[in-house]
Amino acid sequence: MKRQAAEVFVKEHRMPIQRACRTVGLSRTAYYRVPRAAAERDASVIQALNAVVAEHGRWGFWKCFGRLRLDGRPWNHKRVHRVYCALRLNLPRRTKRRVPTRTPLPLDTPEHLNAVWSLDFVHDMLYDGRRFRTLNVLDDGNRQVLGIEVATSIPSTRAIRFMDQLIELFGKPLALRLDNGSELTSLAFTAWAKDLGIALRFIEPGKPNQNAYIERFNKTYREEVLSAYLFETIEQVQEITDAWLIQYNERRPHDALGGVPPLTYLPRANPPRESSFKLSP
Repeated sequence: MKRQAAEVFVKEHRMPIQRACRTVGLSRTAYYRVPRAAAERDASVIQALNAVVAEHGRWGFWKCFGRLRLDGRPWNHKRVHRVYCALRLNLPRRTKRRVPTRTPLPLDTPEHLNAVWSLDFVHDMLYDGRRFRTLNVLDDGNRQVLGIEVATSIPSTRAIRFMDQLIELFGKPLALRLDNGSELTSLAFTAWAKDLGIALRFIEPGKPNQNAYIERFNKTYREEVLSAYLFETIEQVQEITDAWLIQYNERRPHDALGGVPPLTYLPRANPPRESSFKLSP
């Protein structure tokens, strides 16, 4: 940049080279030296870095720099890191995700309640751009939505606590149908289910149709709640969701149930009160 400014003074304003260099703070040696392209100037560094990365593809910058120093290369870490970033070697390299192998299970319809519960997560965003998640739990027997937990983050510990609250309200299910999310495949969640004697029916990776009941509900929930309002807080999402759940379970006709609501199709012996849907935080 300084050399270009000095050239403007010299060529356009007829200023002497010595004075132009002094004006922009550039030495006359730097003015007379012809600049080389970065690729030509750093050719040896590029060649050495590519050789190390080609042999050790999972090494980071400091591993590569240490190897170059051990090989007797004289460059300092600032120059090597500049070339390392210019080659875009600092970007995370994608690796193939290892997904577990699951045995496909039939999507049967239980004839009684608490036989199989379906679980799934839904993502959305508040008006200010903050993202949040919901954990939806549905009883496959009558398609009743037992509860929806709303939070910015729902790790396995929070999912376990939410499930404990639902079990206290509705009783313990025999099995859970769920996908292969990290929260639901964690050691904590699987150990919790094993301690309670609840079977975990994981669907095959990439096959959401094997969890079709909860997936179909997610579409309705998004259309009638998540896409219908502009939410400002997590508490507002939870409050509107809780009120809508009562209408969904008790008043909204369900096509797959013969046009009646879930609790009309197969009512519970001791249904919880409306306030019971507002679970403790």
